Amino acid sequence: MNKMIVGCLIALFLSGCATASKTYLPSGEEGYNITCSGTAITWGNCYEKAGELCGSRGYDVIVRSDDKGAAVVANQYGLYGGSTIQRNMLIKCK
Repeated sequence: MNKMIVGCLIALFLSGCATASKTYLPSGEEGYNITCSGTAITWGNCYEKAGELCGSRGYDVIVRSDDKGAAVVANQYGLYGGSTIQRNMLIKCK
């Protein structure tokens, strides 16, 4: 049982990072899709990542979306439930 709790805590902390991937907007300009999903982080992590990517030039938020749901995991110890939060933000550096 303790191994399962430690595994869940590790997964929770690993889900606390914002990631970004370069993409192209319909106009042909470069943009970034920033994902900051998980229960351990907030929209602030997305904005912080955008600031790291664009620096002092600043950025425009093109689209911001979030989705909340539930997840159930079955293993040898039984069923366990939790919540999932998906956050995505599309930005363009100025």
